[in-house]
Amino acid sequence: MVILGKSKKNSITFIMITTIFSLLIIYFLISIYFNKHFFIGTYINGVNVSFKTVEEADTELLNESYNYVLEIKERNDVVEYIEGDKINFEYKGSNKIGELKKKQNGFLWLKFLFTQNIYNINNVYTYEKSLLDEEFNKLLCFAKENIIEPLDACFHYNGTEYEIINEVYGNKVNKDYLHAYILNSVLIGRETIDLEEINAYENPDFTSTSEKVIEAQKQLNTFVSTRVYYNFDDEIEILDGSIINEWLEVDQFMNVVFNEKKIKEYLNDLSIKYDTYGKTRSFKTTTGKTVEVVGGNYGWKIDKSKEFDELINNIKNGETIKKEPLYIQKAWGTRENDIGNTYVEINLTNQYLWFYKNGELIVQGDIVTGNVSRGNATPQGTYILNYKQKDATLKGAGYSSSVKYWMPFNCNIGIHDASWRGSFGGSIYKSDGSHGCVNAPEYLAKKIYENIEPGTPIVCYKV
Repeated sequence: MVILGKSKKNSITFIMITTIFSLLIIYFLISIYFNKHFFIGTYINGVNVSFKTVEEADTELLNESYNYVLEIKERNDVVEYIEGDKINFEYKGSNKIGELKKKQNGFLWLKFLFTQNIYNINNVYTYEKSLLDEEFNKLLCFAKENIIEPLDACFHYNGTEYEIINEVYGNKVNKDYLHAYILNSVLIGRETIDLEEINAYENPDFTSTSEKVIEAQKQLNTFVSTRVYYNFDDEIEILDGSIINEWLEVDQFMNVVFNEKKIKEYLNDLSIKYDTYGKTRSFKTTTGKTVEVVGGNYGWKIDKSKEFDELINNIKNGETIKKEPLYIQKAWGTRENDIGNTYVEINLTNQYLWFYKNGELIVQGDIVTGNVSRGNATPQGTYILNYKQKDATLKGAGYSSSVKYWMPFNCNIGIHDASWRGSFGGSIYKSDGSHGCVNAPEYLAKKIYENIEPGTPIVCYKV
């Protein structure tokens, strides 16, 4: 029994040694084979040269070059081709194939048994660049009538809010990029180019899912949610999204910007409609006659610059607000009668003055206005009392006069007492009038001074 056991053990050992020896012989034989042949799964510039010698691989690459065609896959299932015979495409890579084979160690064939060995060798092929450029420029993807430009996602105001309009990818190719890619592809004999895969298209910078687009939509909808109720006496101007949307734009960087020109036009329209500053007024005089008073510096006047800034802020915050616009100057009455019932009335023709306060006649009397013969006539118009000052010295070309009551309303023209005059009224102003001011007896100037406030309208007219 012992003898039989040893015999069986020796047989197993023999078989194992024989098997290992056989495998080694097979391994070395295959290694010798792959010392002269390319490994399985070897591709050179896209050509399968598995199990081929250098000479056979060289021939294979040469044969492939005769029928070379570069396939260009484009969007919308469009395919174009550049044919090798039209660009004098030739194979010139024999030496490089040999150099590549030397880098493959035949004894490592097991390592590469289940992997692909892909090589792209530059300058294996030659071509005529001028012919390639000519074929390249013939590609239909560059024809103007075929090009659809890429468009960023944009916005549409539907009357209530802004919707995102999806981007357009189009089919416009980056020509310089594709040209360089094709030149390189031909040099290595690449047979297929997918323009989508190589990112050859000019794509939109912003899509409907871009963070900047979503943020811009949010801003736009905040802005058009604004409602401003402008109060003008008994009238209300409503500013809402139906108008504001026309002021909003989105720049190339997806920033929401205001069209300042349109906003200024809107405020200018409000000014034209509601401002009374400097306008001609129908004025009913104390004598009962209605006259047209032209010019002056009195009336409602919107501060368009400050209101512009204020309005931008209202819109950015999406406010709902009732307000008056900011004014440079306000009148004392409504726009229907902006003079109101407190004013100084000066009849330049009859040289007479009335002062009313809250509808009550406070004082009246004769006056002397600007010297007509010397070109110093007091101008017509509706003005605003700038301020009042007691004990002032009036100075001008060739004169200096001290007055007790000084009330300027038109630059350096104002109402004041004139102690140097012995009489007032009549036609004195025609040849012996003032330098433009309204000269009044002291009692008249004093009474006006004691009751008048800055801002009071001064109406100067002729009949």
